[in-house]
Order: sequence, then structure tokens, then C-alpha cells
Amino acid sequence: MEKELSVKGGSFMIQDTDPKDVFIPEELDEEQQMIAQTCQDFLDTEVLPVLDEVDSQQEGLMPELLAKAGELGLLGISVPEEYEGFGQSFVTSMVASEIIGAGYSFAVAYSCHTGIGSLPIAYYGNHEQKEKYLTKLATGEWKGAYCLTEPGAGSDANSGKTKAVLSEDGKHYILNGQKMWITNAGFADVMTVFAKIDNDRVLSAFIVERTMDGITFNPEEKKMGIKGSSTRQIFFNDLKVPVENLLAGRGQGFRIALNILHMGRVKLGGNIIGAAKIAINQSVNYSNERKQFGMLINNFGSIKHKLGQQVVKTYATESAVYRAAMNIDQLIEDFKEMSTRENPTMVAFNQMAIEAAILKVYSSEALDYIADEAVQIFGGMGYSAEMPVDRGYRDSRINRIFEGTNEINRILVVDTLLKRGQKKDIPLFEKAAEVFENLNSLPSKEDIPADYYGRKKYHIDNLKSLSLAMIHSVSQKYGRKLMFEQELLNGLSDIIMNIYVAESTMLRVQKLEGMKGADAISLQKDILDICVYEAVVSAAKSARDVVNSFSEGEELGRFHKAISVYTDAERINVKDARRRIADHLIDDNKYSF
Repeated sequence: MEKELSVKGGSFMIQDTDPKDVFIPEELDEEQQMIAQTCQDFLDTEVLPVLDEVDSQQEGLMPELLAKAGELGLLGISVPEEYEGFGQSFVTSMVASEIIGAGYSFAVAYSCHTGIGSLPIAYYGNHEQKEKYLTKLATGEWKGAYCLTEPGAGSDANSGKTKAVLSEDGKHYILNGQKMWITNAGFADVMTVFAKIDNDRVLSAFIVERTMDGITFNPEEKKMGIKGSSTRQIFFNDLKVPVENLLAGRGQGFRIALNILHMGRVKLGGNIIGAAKIAINQSVNYSNERKQFGMLINNFGSIKHKLGQQVVKTYATESAVYRAAMNIDQLIEDFKEMSTRENPTMVAFNQMAIEAAILKVYSSEALDYIADEAVQIFGGMGYSAEMPVDRGYRDSRINRIFEGTNEINRILVVDTLLKRGQKKDIPLFEKAAEVFENLNSLPSKEDIPADYYGRKKYHIDNLKSLSLAMIHSVSQKYGRKLMFEQELLNGLSDIIMNIYVAESTMLRVQKLEGMKGADAISLQKDILDICVYEAVVSAAKSARDVVNSFSEGEELGRFHKAISVYTDAERINVKDARRRIADHLIDDNKYSF
């Protein structure tokens, strides 16, 4: 009998989750906390003091910093011990991603090296490839990069034109083509390069060394932000790659690219937590020093609103990221027991594709808000390049483009969910049809639970019901053509993303109360109140936009009635809740939630 998976991607839409079954950051063990402290010490001593030099791309500095991180073991956290790594859990790697995420351009170089630069070989390479390349990547002796994007192939990665042809003697693949926006290209020793063999429909992947003949590099790109990150175009002109450097077999490149992107999207969420927390610290530090009208600006309600909202978005992001990270660890163990032909870690990432896309979009847009309001809190000084929020603001913007644009990922959320339903992986359409049929018997105010968490769950469940009803109706109307109705998909995706993040926050706070008691988590309840309230209020607009665009007549009337009921938000004094959160932040003068 086949083992039942611990969790299935997208299943949060149709079933309940018990708080005991989620992981929260407050549960990090001693070893994970030590790794976090090592990362923080490294940032404080090696990276943050030289940010200007990093941004000016001082010759040799970035690879030197990566090498120092390698000496501390920070580049091999996810690499098996037999290949000079630590073999730690995915949650542990996320802890490192979070702390290093406060390192601006260094965080980009680090994430590229430890993620897309190393993990394709770690998860898809054979023993000889891992022995030759992964051991040196894990220690930092060699630096890694990932070459997928081309001038005519961005979001549509499989349309790339780079070609590979087997040499007459059968010993090499001859690569010709061009790659662009390649992070770490200025110093990477090892690159995973994607190309199509002959006239193949799908990509293959190759391990390419910098010293191979036939590879040239354009000068560094001038970018809006992440200025210290090396970004170059790469050209392959009759590049001879040994046949033994083909990764995972012919035609496996597209699968590798997709699964590595799922991983990158989750890890981006981790990076963003670190970037968000340093932006919040800068915001509150300044508000505790700057005076206007004879008083500190932290006394003003508008400033408290901004500080409080920065915290809410960060805490919610963190809750969702660590929930998903633990689920990935659970799935890795599940797939190990099932002895899948593909690497268990990669299958786990694929299973969590919906949640990965959610984290990517929600976290990147949360950070944009946080970084933008940090500049606003600094006022005129925030627009000065001498202030730290200048760097954070410019660096933030790339995250909505990295790892697949937010537009692509919004579509992926709904598209992947529908495909899971069509394949019967989850009973999505059965549940959606049931909810749609019950639109005439909507819940009443008497159905609202009296207990605190019961009320939160009630509102989140209502959003699930509303989404499922719309999924049923749009699927019936458009069928396969639904993918061309991107505006509808965007609206549905926004509701689904808020469901996952709000539910993750609720489960975290509920579990935390069991650990610490109700008196210790009053501020976390304020955060949860705001998070759920905003999810419901936001869903009201998104749902109306969607149903007004596809429905009419009696069905439209039923939907509008359902929206009124399902998005009747609990009355929350969000002003006072944000002020309590902000006051705690102001007192501590740093993020401490």
C-alpha cells in the first residue's frame, strides 16, 4: 500500500490543519539558533561594514566574502556530508536564508550560490559530478551560477535558443548560444547551463566550467538595485562540454529548471524576512531619534500605522514561510520512504509548487511595502543616498521579477491548483461543486463561533468557500480557455494567497498560545486580527471584480449575496491594534515579535 503523504500541495484549500501540525519559528532548536547566530555574526563583521565597497563591485570582494562564508560552513548547509556539506534540514537552510537576507547584494550572491548555483548538481548530479563539483561549491573553493534566461526567453524559459550538438567523436557537446541576467557571472567557476540538444522540444542541462574554451562574458550590467551583485551576459561559441557533464540525462533540463525554481521561490520568502526585519529596525530607530513639532515622530498616529503594518506583513510572511519549509522536510522524508526515481527533495519542491508561488508573490510585495514605508518614515532624508533605506528600497524591487515574475506566479497558483484537482490529487472540483450548490444556504451570524480562534477560522473558511464557488463557476464557463482570462486568475490568486498566509498566521498564534499562554501573546493576537481582517476586506473587492467579469443574471445575484456574507469581516479596531504593535516595537527599538 502506497504511503499517504504528510501534506499535499494546495490541500489547505479543502481541509483543515491542526496547529500541532505546523512548524513555527519559536520552535527552532539550539543547533538552528547557533547557525542563525553564526550567520548574524558573519553579516555584522564581514558584510555590513563593507556595503559601499560591495555595491561598487570592488574587485575580488564578493568572491572573497563567499569564500569566508564557505570557511564557516555556511555554503554547504543543504549539501550532504559526504560532499563536504552539513546535510541539514530545509528548515535549517531557511534559517540561514532569513538571516543572510539582511545582507543586501551579498544575500543575492549567497542565495544564488547556495541555491540555484549548487543544488542542481546536489539533487540531479551523479556521484562523479558531485565529487568533482559539489565538494568545491560546498566549501566555497568554487563559486556557482545558473544560466537559464536568454534575451528571447524569460518567463517562457523553454523557448530558449541555446543549442547543443554531439561532436563527431561523441566525446563532447558543442554549445552555441547566449544567456543573460546571470547572477555571479563575473566570478562563477561552475555554471549549470540549459540548452536544447539538436532539435529537442525541451531543455537539457550541462555543467560548464569557466575555464572551458569558447565562453565569453559581457561587462557588468548597470542595475537599479542589488548593485553589488555581479550580473553579466554570457556567450557560448562552439563551447566543448564533455559528455559526462550532461546533468540528469537528455531532456531533463526543463524538469530541473522548474523544480529548482520552486525551491528558489520558497527560499526567496526566507531572504525577504531578513530584509524586512532590517528595514523595520531602520524605520523604528529613526522614528526614535527624529523630532518634528517638538516631539519624536514615533508619537504620531500615521507613523505608528506604518510601523505596525510593517510588523504585520513581516510576521505573516514568516508564519507562512516556516509552515511551508517544514512541510517540505516532511515530504522529503515521505518520498525517501517511497523510493521515488527522482530525487526526493525535488519531488517535495514540486509537490509544494502552489505554496512556493504564494510565498514568492506575497513576500516580495510585502517587502516592497515595508521598504517603501521605511523611506517615507525617513521623510526627505529617506531620499538621500546616504541613508540606509535607499539601498533597501532599490534592492527590494527585483524580488517581484526574480524566480518568475509575480504575474507568472499568480497564474501558477490557480493553474497548478486546478491541475491538481483534474488529476484527482486533491478533491478540489468535488468540494467546489458542493460549495457552489450550497450558495443558497449561506451561513448566518448565529453560525459565528464564540471562541477567538473559532471566529478566525470561520472567516478564513468563508474565504475558502467563496474561492471554491468561483473556481467551480469559471471552470464550467471557460474550461481550458480559463488560462487566457488572466485578470480572473489574478483575482482568485490574490484571495487564495491571503487565505494561506492568514491561516498560517492563525495556526502559529494558536500554537504559540499553547506553548506560552494567552497572556504572553496579546500582541500576536493583534497581528492576527489585522491579518485576517485585511484578508477578508481585500477578498471582497477581488471577488466582486471576478464575478462581475464573468457572471450575469441569477448567478451573479447569488454571488453578490455570497460575497456580502462571506466577506462580512469581524469588527476589529485596527487603529488601536496597530498602535499596540508599534508601541512595543518603539519600546524595544527593534523587531522582536
